[in-house]
Amino acid sequence: MAPDNKKTNRLIAEKSPYLLQHAYNPVDWYPWGDEAFARAQKENKPIFLSIGYSTCHWCHVMERESFEDDEVAAMLNRNFIAIKVDKEERPDIDSVYMNVCQALTGSGGWPMTILMTPNQQPLFAGTYFPKHTRYQIPGLMEILEAVSQQWKQEKDKLLESAGKIVEYMKRQEQQTSDGILSKALVEQAYNLLLKSFDPQYGGFGKAPKFPTPHNLMFLLRWSVLEREKNALLMVEKTLKQMYKGGMFDHVGFGFSRYSTDERWLVPHFEKMLYDNALLAITYLETYQLTKNELYRRIAEKTLLYVQREMMSEKGGFYCAQDADSEGIEGKYYVLEPREVIEILGEDEGAYFNGYFDITPQGNFEGSNIPNLIGNYAYSKSDERIEALCKKIYDYRLTRTKLHKDDKILTSWNSLMIGAFAKAYQVLGNEIYLQTAEKAMEFTTQNLTLKDGRLSVRYRDGETMGIGYLDDYAFTAWASLELYEATFKAEYLEKSLFYIQQITELFADEENGGFFLYGKDNQNLILRPKETYDGAIPSGNSVTGYVLIRLAKLTGEPRLEELAEKQLNFLTSGMEHYPAGFSFGLMAAMLALYPTREVVCVAKNQEDLHILKEVLRKHFLPNTVVLVKKPTEDDSTGQILEFLQDYGLKDGKTAYYICENNTCTPPITDLNELEKRL
Repeated sequence: MAPDNKKTNRLIAEKSPYLLQHAYNPVDWYPWGDEAFARAQKENKPIFLSIGYSTCHWCHVMERESFEDDEVAAMLNRNFIAIKVDKEERPDIDSVYMNVCQALTGSGGWPMTILMTPNQQPLFAGTYFPKHTRYQIPGLMEILEAVSQQWKQEKDKLLESAGKIVEYMKRQEQQTSDGILSKALVEQAYNLLLKSFDPQYGGFGKAPKFPTPHNLMFLLRWSVLEREKNALLMVEKTLKQMYKGGMFDHVGFGFSRYSTDERWLVPHFEKMLYDNALLAITYLETYQLTKNELYRRIAEKTLLYVQREMMSEKGGFYCAQDADSEGIEGKYYVLEPREVIEILGEDEGAYFNGYFDITPQGNFEGSNIPNLIGNYAYSKSDERIEALCKKIYDYRLTRTKLHKDDKILTSWNSLMIGAFAKAYQVLGNEIYLQTAEKAMEFTTQNLTLKDGRLSVRYRDGETMGIGYLDDYAFTAWASLELYEATFKAEYLEKSLFYIQQITELFADEENGGFFLYGKDNQNLILRPKETYDGAIPSGNSVTGYVLIRLAKLTGEPRLEELAEKQLNFLTSGMEHYPAGFSFGLMAAMLALYPTREVVCVAKNQEDLHILKEVLRKHFLPNTVVLVKKPTEDDSTGQILEFLQDYGLKDGKTAYYICENNTCTPPITDLNELEKRL
């Protein structure tokens, strides 16, 4: 926060909303860069590295307690060189030191606190610390004093220890072996999820509960490919319970990051773009499979939230909304019964309060999070309640606004492009397609450098960084989803281009897989390879998924070889805990289970539109469709030479179907095609 005297530090020149939040701290912050490290070397001081992001609640707490405190600032400025990093802008730095933190402490999170040498080797790692020791949590002042004294008195020992830590981490990074991809591994992942499933409230494990949509996407595919009803039951139970609780914003829509309790009632109120993208895709796919209108409505509400609050005028998508307003987590979202009645009147207010469990005793710190946990009519559409929600939404806009992290990240932006493309595939609403295409054009115009290299972030007219694996993998996936939504060759070409870039910039030729940062990025003490599918699927998993789909679409031997190699690489990690690789397993299922490849030679746009309507009705995870248009502007045939051999049949649109490496004669009857699908 800016004090009255408005004195700033170096962060005032940055674009990151997170760094700008700390620009008025008395701490003499540096952004990550040569200037900070040169000063640390010159003055022989250790580095205090603090990593976080702008919508992080505990980052705000640590700022208020310590970084705005003159005593802490004096200690840091006197004995350390202090560096602030936005983890979303620099996922490479975050990944390296998160690995260090987890290796040294057994856990990790944000804010991340690292003390290290001037050449970036770690001395100490942790997360949040209060100013002074409290409830057995070490105090920041005590930690800083101890490390400062040790640096002055036993520097050689510290340097030796730091060197050993780095060597250990490097050995861990290099350990790899190709596993054996098998259906048994996929089944093991399913059984692990089944074992941890909460049959009462849905989700997996105990509180706090995270949505982890790719677990549900994996289970959807398992339910179809193995005809396993329990898998679908787990998905539906979880999707319904998440929606009923307070983790879904029933007034303004959109999902919060996670639930602090087993019932999904009390969320951590921060809303992240990636969660809403992946959840929208999951609800859309579940609607496509089950035809349950509830899932369609939830997906539409989620996308409306994004269009209304998270989309820039140019079409890119913002990162996140904060949990805090006026320094209090959740204050923006909670309601009092009398407050509602004052806005809506006695009758309508009483109806709204009863519908959403808003009571005088409250369900959250004396106030109320609107929820549907006890509402047995939750699955029915209610026009009356929708009109009342709109009034409460308008009232809520008069409250102190939530901080919005308005930077646009290439990776997360692409996830949301994929969600809107999927929405058009499933629902046919042209607005969704227009939104997806506009955002992809934003990527081309504002997130792509002159040499064609993707950048990391756009904010306030400025592009920053050269893209990481996630930027490329997620944009390749988004391009593929747009191709499957439109059958425009340009999107297939984009997906193929980004995959080619991945293999050139990120490949580990020796041990397999892909590094997080490219060969032309800044070198750090480690070069991590992320494979675990956490809150977001890993770039390696998404690359594997896109590779195998493109291989099935194009039949190109080189892509098939790359896909096989990548799946074998992922398998080596899956063998230890397959349930942590659910997106990677989605890729594996395309290799392990029968697939169907369809080539449509379309006579006209009308037939192409009818094909889209047929595909819209069915959830077909192991089917890929390639379209050749006979018009002069068709370039798919130019990209893929083998399509030259495919033509109309008797002057009609023809469908060529291949299964298990065997192709049947073309058919022209759309009803027959639908039966075969």
